[in-house]
Parts: sequence; C-alpha cells; structure tokens
Amino acid sequence: MASVIEQCQVAPPPGGTAEVTLPLTYFDHVWLGFHRIRRILFYKLPISKPDFVQNIIPPLKNSLSLTLKQYTPLAGNVACPLDTNGYPELRYVTGDSVSVTFSETDMDFNYLIGDHPRNAKDFYHFVPTLGEPKDAPGVQLAPVLAIQVTLFPNLGVSIGFTNHHVVGDGATIVGFIRAWALLHKFGGDEQFLSNELIPFYDRSVVKDPYGQGVFIWEEMKKKNLDMRDIMTPPHEHKVRGTFTIKRDDIEKLKNLILKSRRRGSSTTLTHVTSFTVTSAYVWTCLIKSKDAIGEEMIIDDSVMESFGCAGDFRARFNPPLPQSYFGNCVVGCVTRSIRHVDLVGKEGFEIAVELIGEVIQKKMKDEEWVLNGDWLKELDNVDLIRFFSIAGSPKHDFYAADFGWGRAVKLEFISLDNDDGGISMSLSKSKNFDGDLEIGLSLSITQMNAFAAIFTHGLNFLYQV
Repeated sequence: MASVIEQCQVAPPPGGTAEVTLPLTYFDHVWLGFHRIRRILFYKLPISKPDFVQNIIPPLKNSLSLTLKQYTPLAGNVACPLDTNGYPELRYVTGDSVSVTFSETDMDFNYLIGDHPRNAKDFYHFVPTLGEPKDAPGVQLAPVLAIQVTLFPNLGVSIGFTNHHVVGDGATIVGFIRAWALLHKFGGDEQFLSNELIPFYDRSVVKDPYGQGVFIWEEMKKKNLDMRDIMTPPHEHKVRGTFTIKRDDIEKLKNLILKSRRRGSSTTLTHVTSFTVTSAYVWTCLIKSKDAIGEEMIIDDSVMESFGCAGDFRARFNPPLPQSYFGNCVVGCVTRSIRHVDLVGKEGFEIAVELIGEVIQKKMKDEEWVLNGDWLKELDNVDLIRFFSIAGSPKHDFYAADFGWGRAVKLEFISLDNDDGGISMSLSKSKNFDGDLEIGLSLSITQMNAFAAIFTHGLNFLYQV
C-alpha cells in the first residue's frame, strides 16, 4: 500500500501562461474512448522521509510548474460538447492544474524493479487516477494528466503518470517527462531545454482533405463516451515480466532471416530491422506459449492471427511535421491475417517477420492511405481476441529522463494489463541500452513461465547454429 504524504494541484507559473485552446485532429479523435495510459518510472534514491519532504517535494513541484509553462495543455482538460453541436478540444484556462500526489510505501522496491514475474496488482498503488469530469457551460471537462510520486524510504522513488491518450502520443508524453526531468536537474534553468523538447502547437499543419475529423467525431458521438477514469486492477493470477533481447540476439535473428533467403524460403522479407525481428520473435513465442499451456483447445486451419503496431507519421507527411509536434500523430498498422498453424510452424518466425515488415514498409510510406482514413477501416476489422500489439517504441527513451538522480532503473507500462481480448507488449530501449531492447508483458503466471522457457530456449538455440 501507499499512504499519502501530500496531495496538491500544480499549475503553470502565475501570469506567465496564456490560456490555450487546441482543436482535436483526426489523430486525436480516435483516442477519445481509449483506456487511460499509465506508466511508472523507478529511480534509486536512498533518502529518508524528512529528506524527501524537505528537499525533493518542493523542487519537484516548482520544476513541474515551469514545465507546464511549456506543456500547458497537460494542465487543462479535454472539453467534450454536452449536446450534438460542436467539437471536442483541449482547453487550458487560468486556474487549471495537474493533480499530484506524494506518498510513501513499505513495499519491496527491489522486488518491484526486478525482471522476474511480479504480481501485476502490486503496481496499482503507484499510479494515480485522473480527476472526475466536471460539467461547464455546454461542455464536460475531463482532466488529461495526473502524477504520483512515491517514496520507498532509504531505497528509491517512483513516479507514476496517468494520461488521457487524446492529449498526445508517446512522443509528446516522453517530451514532457524529459523536459520536467531536465528542469528539475538544473534548478529550473530553461536554457537546458533543447528545441526538440519545446512543443510545437500549430495544428493547421495537419492536413485533413477528406474531413476525417468530422467523420470520426460523428462516429464517437454514437458510442456514449464515458470520460471517467476507471482503474480496474487485474486478476490475482496476472503477473508482469520483463525480458531483454540483446543486440547480439537481434543480429542473430537478422542473420537467421538472411539464411532463410539464401536457402530459398518462400517469404520475401524485404524489411528486416531490429523492430521487425524482435516483434516477430515475441509474437511467435507468445502464440507457442498459449499452445504449450493447453489454452488453445481446438486449433484448425480457420483460426487466424494478426499483429498491429502504431507508427509515428510526423516525418512521413509532405512537408513533414516537427518531431516536437504536440498531440497525436500515430497511425495503426495491421498485418494481413495469418493462420495460427503457420505461425507455430517451422517457418513461423520468418512468416511473422515478412508480415510485419510488409505492413510497415508499404503503409508508412503511403500518405494517401492515412489522409483518406483507410488505416482506420483496417482497424475496424481486427479480431481483438487474436490480436497482438505493441505499446511504446524504442525511439522513446524514457530511461533517459534524469531528474538528477541518474537514469531510471525500471520502466513499467501499467496499461498492458488492460484486458481488451488480445495481448500487448511494451517495447523500449533497455535501461542500459547499448543496442538492447526491453520487452514488458502482463500474462497469467502459467503462460508467463511457458513464454519465458520458449523465449530463452529460442535465443540460446541461435548460438548453436
């Protein structure tokens, strides 16, 4: 458990921030009904409670306030019309703020930052829920960000972030976290913020020639959107596990693909990257793990599987959007469906690499496919029960967020626990990086153990061939 030391509201500096209204683009609209995103960063910091209260809490609040001067919409709300007229928008007005909770716990810090299977419910003490939506003239206002900082006395601290996806994608959130870390580390000196950490707010750069924003909002209105943040901890049997795939492992997997080409494999394999081979390897190991524990009772040729990931489209537009663009600019890429029996077969890994590489290479170069909304239509046809997806990206280095305490020692994507039918994994640079990638999973303990055995055995086998 975590007991509250202080609960407060942190706002941008008084008088230094203008009120802001940002219209939602079609990239934002699609996330209105999505579950909230929850992450925790853990830091080793052997301090006492008095030290935490006197020397950590005040500068964290001050540096957060200065960060919100740059990332102002995070202190505001998403405003949804209460009637059928109007469109939702992000809105910050003077007096808006971010809910921040400071707490302490006697839970085992070293247990939580481990890679071994840990009870998924244990992490829910360290992430906040967003505040309740409030009615205002003509709209309902729902907060988009909440933060919880928890002390593990004489061991470390964790910082839990909960945000509504509608406010921004991973690039936006990691920019905010890294900006806050830098301002805290350097005593609020804004000269340490590089241009890439200064948000770009001009939404006129997002082209919408087909009126996708209006169409998506009309569809959203039919779904009786619930703007409350309801946090439901997972079942007791669910555990979280972390796996590292080393740079040498990745090179071995790539070489395996090259060998399959030379021996005349039927696959085309035109896009072989660290992301594709890692995703394909985990995907096939997960499917084999379900079979291994007897979860799949009847598998015939009609059972189909698919894979999906989000691709950042900022640099793909013509002209490209700045990487610091504030908001959502990711599109969902979904593979062609493939038979379950093919993925667990001898060439399953090569097939998975081909499918993932194919969709990334073809779709992420197709601006028209994004502008006309075809990418959303493909998502509508996904069988979520047979869907494996990726959360996070190796391009977003959360571990690099140094508050002056050194690099984070653990990152947990709590949102993986959401039971939408399929399975999602987190993918990020490893805590030590050097080309390694870190994989996070939330599974039943029986499947986690089966996956770990299959995952490890497969990588060990690479060094024997």
